[in-house]
Amino acid sequence: MSEFPRRTVDRHYADGAWTADTIAGLVARQDRDRVAFVAPEGTFTWGEYDDLSSRLARSYADSGLAPGDRLAVLLTGGALTHIAYLAAQKAGLVTVGIGPRAGDAEVTHLLRATGAAGLATRDVHRGRSGAAIARQCGARRHVLLDLDALPPDGLEQPRGLGPDDLFFLNSTSGTTGVPKCVRQTMNNRKFFGPLAHAAGRFGPDEVFASMLPAPYGFGLWSAHVVPAMYGYPTVLTAEFDAAETLRLIEEHRVTVLCAVTAQFIMLLNAPEFAAADLSSLRVLFTGGERVPLSRAAEFEERTGCAVLQFYGSNEAGPISVTTVDDPRERRLGTAGRPIPAMNVRLVGEHGQVAARGPGCTPGYLDDAAANAALFRPDGWLVTGDLAGLDDDGYLSVTGRVADFIIRGGHNVSALVVEEAVGSHPSVAQVAVVAAPDPVLGERACAYVVTRAPLTLDELREHLDAAGVSKQNWPEHLVPLDRLPVGTGGKVDKASLRADAARRFTGTEELLPR
Repeated sequence: MSEFPRRTVDRHYADGAWTADTIAGLVARQDRDRVAFVAPEGTFTWGEYDDLSSRLARSYADSGLAPGDRLAVLLTGGALTHIAYLAAQKAGLVTVGIGPRAGDAEVTHLLRATGAAGLATRDVHRGRSGAAIARQCGARRHVLLDLDALPPDGLEQPRGLGPDDLFFLNSTSGTTGVPKCVRQTMNNRKFFGPLAHAAGRFGPDEVFASMLPAPYGFGLWSAHVVPAMYGYPTVLTAEFDAAETLRLIEEHRVTVLCAVTAQFIMLLNAPEFAAADLSSLRVLFTGGERVPLSRAAEFEERTGCAVLQFYGSNEAGPISVTTVDDPRERRLGTAGRPIPAMNVRLVGEHGQVAARGPGCTPGYLDDAAANAALFRPDGWLVTGDLAGLDDDGYLSVTGRVADFIIRGGHNVSALVVEEAVGSHPSVAQVAVVAAPDPVLGERACAYVVTRAPLTLDELREHLDAAGVSKQNWPEHLVPLDRLPVGTGGKVDKASLRADAARRFTGTEELLPR
């Protein structure tokens, strides 16, 4: 049953934004002898991917799972992740995607919130027994995922999930509280395909590499959906490692790399970067968080590829996109032009981004309060981001409604401070959060990974010389060897805020240097 009203479905089909294709159908029509995945488990053709997912679908049915059930899947990256997702679609199951580094509390919450009929894992997940995790988290059943133990024949299912059915529940990244479950249909995620194809000017022989956790929006479209739409082989890793990623790009002549901002910055910072042959790269799709202009420019200069981004969210889908045809200052200095079909508008006094289009989720699962905050009464989805449009129609994100430092009653954008700090040549990566202050309420605290030692006074001299307004200077500087990363691959600002609260109120147990 469609997750959307009939009139919405009809409209998006009529304008060509949605199609009747399922992901299973897209996989089945690819050349069975061509490579689909290069993964830690081995190399899989499209035919093997199709057959293995059908056999796993039978295994799901044999274990007592019935169409309409929800199956939580907890896996590190690799081909098995996509086989498990596709098998669920063929068996009529809704996948509950759980980030590979989710802790027991998060897994328990997601199992309960979704009413999942079971938890599927490998025998061992990140050093722990999968069965033990299932017991600890209260799963109704544990489903062991083992490609060597599948039944010989696949499930004969006349119709699995349709393109407008609920097919996936992915959680918010969990960095701001208890994760909410975002409902997804295949057509929501397929909407990225033609947009990415046009933005990157894809040819017939692209080689993808997706370094993202598969359950989240970026990982889902870049590894599970778009390659299946166009038959592109996709290189996968179990978990992101900068040196291994560089080796894989070189070995497999990757042309399209998909990585969140923190990951591509880690690639730049890796000692192996200088010696790696990255000449095959044409496009880097990045985002998920602020893309620092100076580091994006550095990546382009050192690789020769174009750095592109979709601006959007797990809930909204793609809102705007930069393309290889955009002037460099627009491509790197803005979030691109809004996507016409998404009907983007800026609402409210400060220009909050809102959208209503074919990439938008039908809403959160069983969460009326969260849906009331996500959707305005007139049906427009509001993102929580603040933005502006220039005279040429390019959108620039200026901050988040909740990502401000309130210093003496004045709102300071963490995004603006990060951009300023990131312009110092010694700063490799930065994240800015509010630190408590007994007089002013909050002060801006910059957590930095540096190429060379840097003091707060040296940073202030640089910002002064660059003409940065003093209100946008950080008042604390904390050097770290690396910034903490959350389950979705983004910088974990929640842990930084907690550290700042402890650090500047004299509490012990700080983040390690």
